[in-house]
Parts: sequence; C-alpha cells; structure tokens
Amino acid sequence: MSCYTKEDIMRIAAEENVKFINLQFTDILGMLKSVSITVSQLEKALGNRCGFDGSSIDGFVRIEESDMCLHPDYNTFVILPWEEKTGKTARLICDVYFSDGTPFEGDPRYVLKRAIKAAAEMGYTVNVGPECEFFLFDLDEQNRPTTKSQDFGGYFDLGPVDRGENCRKDICLTLEKMGFEIEASHHENARAQHEIDFKYDEVLKTADNVMTFKLVVKNLANQHKLYATFMPKPFFGQAGSGMHTNISLFKGDKNAFYDENDELGLSSVAYSFIAGIMKHAKSMALVTNPIVNSYKRLVPGYEAPVYIAWSAKNRSPLIRIPSAKGLGTRVELRNPDPAANPYLEMAVSIFAGLDGIKNNLTPPAPTDTNIFEMTKKELDDEGIEMLPRTLGEAIHVFKKSDFIKEALGKHVFEKYVAAKAEEWNKYRTRVSQWEIDEYLGKY
Repeated sequence: MSCYTKEDIMRIAAEENVKFINLQFTDILGMLKSVSITVSQLEKALGNRCGFDGSSIDGFVRIEESDMCLHPDYNTFVILPWEEKTGKTARLICDVYFSDGTPFEGDPRYVLKRAIKAAAEMGYTVNVGPECEFFLFDLDEQNRPTTKSQDFGGYFDLGPVDRGENCRKDICLTLEKMGFEIEASHHENARAQHEIDFKYDEVLKTADNVMTFKLVVKNLANQHKLYATFMPKPFFGQAGSGMHTNISLFKGDKNAFYDENDELGLSSVAYSFIAGIMKHAKSMALVTNPIVNSYKRLVPGYEAPVYIAWSAKNRSPLIRIPSAKGLGTRVELRNPDPAANPYLEMAVSIFAGLDGIKNNLTPPAPTDTNIFEMTKKELDDEGIEMLPRTLGEAIHVFKKSDFIKEALGKHVFEKYVAAKAEEWNKYRTRVSQWEIDEYLGKY
C-alpha cells in the first residue's frame, strides 16, 4: 500500500499536471459516488474541509441533518489513466463524516472498519481476494446497453471467438498502471462473460479495489464501444456472474487458518470461522446477494451455490477450501455476486467468522459429493439447508437477525432493509413478459 502524505499528493499533482480530483465514496447500495474538484481546491480537500449534501445520497441522512464532510484517505490517491483529454484527473477515496468531525455510521467503509477493528481486538488481520466476473455487451445505435454480443466464447476460449479479449487486455494494463497486481484474465463459461483476478490484500484496500475495478471495467469497455455489466444473471439458461470471496486471517506473519498437522491443513480457528459463516449465511444473503436478479443466479445446475455446506474437494457447496496450504490457506465464500456492496459484504463475512471463533463453533462434516445430485431425503438426512430463494425470503431472514443488526449498525440496517423492501415490492407487483407469454392465451 502506498503511504502518501499531504505534501506528497500536492507535489505529485503539480508534477503530473493534474487538473481535477474526484473525491469518491460509496452509498449503502454499493453505488460509487464522486464530487469533482479542481486542483486549486486540493489542499482544502486534504484538510478534510470538503462538505456535501448527504440528504441526496441513498441511505445517508435526513434533509434536516444533511451537512456532511469527506475525509480523503491519502493512500488511495491515484491518477486515472483514461482521463487526460482536458488535463489529468486523479481520485481519492473518502470516508464520510458529520460536519462536527464524528464518523458517519451509515458510511459502508466505516462498517468495514468496525469489522477490521473487531478482528484486531482478537489479534487478527484480515486478507481478502475477490474473483470478479462481468459481461461485455454491444451498445445499440443510441449507445444504450443491450444483451447482444458477437462473442460466443466459452471457458478459457481465445480470440477471435473471444471477442472481448482486447478490451480485457486494456482493462488489465490500466489496472496495473493504477497499482493492481493482475494474476489472471480469461473468458468465463457464459457467452460474453469474463473474469479478471487481482491479488489479495488487506481487506479495506481490497474493498476499495473492487470499487475501482468496477469503475475501470466500465470505462474501458465504453472506450471499446461495449457495455460492461456486473448484473449477476443477464441470461436464462447460462451461468451468472459471481464474486467469490477468499478470506484468511493472519496473526503477525502467520496464517491463522493453517495447521500442518490437520488432515485438510486447517486450524481450529479456520473450522470455527467456517462454522460462523454457515450459521449466519441465510441472514447475510441480502448483503451478499442484494438484488432480485441475484436469486436467478442462485439455482442448482450452474455452479452457483445454493446449499449451506462446505468442502475441500468440490465446488458445489457454499464454502470451498482451495488446495493452497501455508500462507495460501483460505476460506472461499462462493455465493456473493458483483452487485454486492463490497464493504458491507466483506464486513458481514468477517463478523460472521469472528462470531464462530468467539463461540468456538464447530462446522458439520464436509460434503464432498456433488450436492446438486443429492435427493431431498439425502439433504434432509445431512441437515443441509438452502440459502434464501428470492429477495423476499432474504429480506424476511435479514429482518429477524440480531447478528446482522449489530454487524451493520442500526442506521445501515434500517436504511438497507427499507431500500430492499421497496425494490422487492416493485418487482413482485410488476407483470413480466413471461407471464404474458405463458397466460394471456390460456385464460
């Protein structure tokens, strides 16, 4: 991680002829927001004196308490490589504060910092590595997004079948200019679907990187006259996009999840962490899978997990233990999708795992067979439960969870569930084209 001072940023901005700075933050629904300032206002912003109207942002504050302030994180300063036509533009990711200098409890970055603090109080640091998938689609004549594509590639296919290959390469090069370490890039299973993996890091930086990754993907796709979407399931009958989240806890320079004497190489801490996530997986679903479309992905048969189980030998359960050992030992949570707010998704995952450690929970035996091929009786006999099947079910479980309320904090909990209830009501009262096709001629 870069360690910039105020003086460093002022000097770099002058040397690189930076003209604009985007002060970025994220609302509770995971939407990236930005206030753009000219370089003449940079010193003021670095002094935490840049205010804005918080009442206009989803899930923030009421209009009578709208004055808020952005506090830039100096270590997130970076020049945006694609914005140079009117002078260079840099960005700073910010924490949101009240005007009196107290942190705003509705800031998703603040929620994640609380999880980091909880882990630190137990002696742990948290590393996270996400696997972000997305689709690249054609634009129509008015430059609006479509679900059309000339890309008919499949898993690991090459160009010219993989029509998004050049765009993906440019995305990787741009991310590297911004300090990312790109580990792999490839075509995914579904038509027009892609994945770019970047190296794990400390969890706050990783959540910041997910938001930056989305911004870069969308901007570079636009330069290639394509539209990038992180919608989980744009096609019926094909695989959807996930954001598998790999988590490990460290004590100093040692991986707290690793035990060389265990058959699977897992420590008691790792087993309890797994048990904690399994315990809270249902209540977390509204955060890990936050939109109506998320639950079109979570169906059997397309590799996305549906059942709350774990394994070190197959990919059908909710949690997988990758084969890497030692420093690479980690827990892979497979149900999150890229529509999730990464700050909230990583926060609830950490809190759930820590709850398992605090209470010395033990997970059930691993499920090493393909769960999708198990009968209902076999699932019942093994005590394997399902994730919520719709956004409505997820809301119901979420609302009843004291764990979630404590993890997110009262403000985010209430604002988030209200927004999701409104979204579900809009969906369930809408008449779909499927209903017209299926029923109009029958009844």
